[in-house]
Amino acid sequence: MHRTKLSDPRPALFPTYHYHAFITDREGDAVTLDADHRRHAVVELAIRNLKEDSGLEHCPSGDFNSNAAWAVLASIAHNPVRWVGALGLELTGPLVAKTIRRKFIALPGRLTDSGRRRHLHLPTHWSWATQWSECFKRLCKLQT
Repeated sequence: MHRTKLSDPRPALFPTYHYHAFITDREGDAVTLDADHRRHAVVELAIRNLKEDSGLEHCPSGDFNSNAAWAVLASIAHNPVRWVGALGLELTGPLVAKTIRRKFIALPGRLTDSGRRRHLHLPTHWSWATQWSECFKRLCKLQT
């Protein structure tokens, strides 16, 4: 039996937990088996994001080759979002592609050129400006 505390931004008098039970026929102690189960859950989350967020849920055709091309293009569209989360945001928890796409890729800014340099102007009171700037700096360091 494993319990996970729910992430609630408001402090609670009585914190709420989710309890998860798992049954297995594998050898090993409960802590190691639970860690392996959680590692596998990350893979399942990536597959779910690929299906729901990148369009793999609805294949366009009954033709195998068309669907194969669709799967390749959906994977190509999905991978940059995962890399932004893993390398730029340094996420250690579950990765939600919709959130990353909405907050970090669909950027509400504009580019300007001045003195042979490009400048990115972000909205003044945009709540994700600091996190986006840190993410962008981390990704730029990888390029050099």
